[in-house]
Amino acid sequence: MDVNQKSQGPARRLTESNDHCFFGYYDIPAFSGDGRYHLCHQVKFWDRIPSKDDTAVIGMIEIETRKFTPLAETTAWNFQQGSMLQWHPLYPDSKIIYNVRDGESYKGAIQDIHTGEKKMLDLPVANVDPAGRYALSINFNRMFDFRSGYGYAGVEDPFKDHAAPKDDGIFLIDLNTGKAKLILSLYDIRELTRPTLPRDDAKLLINHITFNTDGSRFVFLVRNFPVDAPRWRTATVTVNADGTDPYVLAGYGLASHYYWRDPSHLMIYAGGEMGNQLYVLKDKTQEYEVFDAEYFTADGHCSYSPDLKWLLYDSYPDEKSCRNLYLYNIEQRKGVTLGSYYSHPQITGDFRCDLHPRWNKQGDRISFDSIHEGQRHIYYIDLKDCLSLFD
Repeated sequence: MDVNQKSQGPARRLTESNDHCFFGYYDIPAFSGDGRYHLCHQVKFWDRIPSKDDTAVIGMIEIETRKFTPLAETTAWNFQQGSMLQWHPLYPDSKIIYNVRDGESYKGAIQDIHTGEKKMLDLPVANVDPAGRYALSINFNRMFDFRSGYGYAGVEDPFKDHAAPKDDGIFLIDLNTGKAKLILSLYDIRELTRPTLPRDDAKLLINHITFNTDGSRFVFLVRNFPVDAPRWRTATVTVNADGTDPYVLAGYGLASHYYWRDPSHLMIYAGGEMGNQLYVLKDKTQEYEVFDAEYFTADGHCSYSPDLKWLLYDSYPDEKSCRNLYLYNIEQRKGVTLGSYYSHPQITGDFRCDLHPRWNKQGDRISFDSIHEGQRHIYYIDLKDCLSLFD
């Protein structure tokens, strides 16, 4: 197979730089509210984990002209989720949020794209409330020790010798004041999930965390550092935005990518009574449904369209080293493959390039990252070009 494939099907390349370009995760808003701009990281390499001093240029691309405008630089980034770069929900056309390094710590930054004015937050951002009031923060140093592709390099975790510290865990940041407070400690999380804990002395961390669609609650995946086992286990927990009323949706087992459908229903690829499947879970209950088990047979990055009529999904490399991009019509219960994109085998592990497909706010355009042309780039698809596939 040609390792420098040109874009297939309806996909068009958005980025033109000689540097490597990518956005990051699948559930973070990359498109501006009006759909005019797409956010981007530009970096000089693609084949290793970033070090403490490696810089990413943050910018935005005007989609129609493909013009790149640099906005800032950061050394708090990774290849899976970037710098948590995203549009501010209250100012989706004028302000961005991202993480920066501040000496031996990290902070979140809110920046006006027109004036350059910045406001610093007490802690780095892991997820932002869709209503624009709050953000959640976790320990990115601990994350780096667990999965280097999701944390930031060069700062030692002050709690590295503690399995479940009382002074670390989930922090709530007020985006208006920038102030942060601990709302749920790893110690409390261990006690909450103890009935299915892999071992009593398991070292825990929060790997993924996301507000629901109205910001009233959030979900998080708590995982254990593997000891005498090749793989971690995951518990899935939801909790109110202020840290109260926690609920264990699933004890330690398999749980991976997820996406909120609405304030009380969560789609997730996980293990369960029906095996490893794509499930829809109802919050604060043990109710669930399996989502088209015949079509969704493996783990992927899942996301609902804004109107909840479509589902985006992708795959890890298949037997031809291709990552596949899928669009699924929920009413018709029919999915199609939008493209298959070669993934260089040496670009793997925590510096791999997943497609991470994501929606714009209008639901008529998607974007994804890929390396099928021999370089990291961002691509986009206008969905009007794909509707005939469902006729």
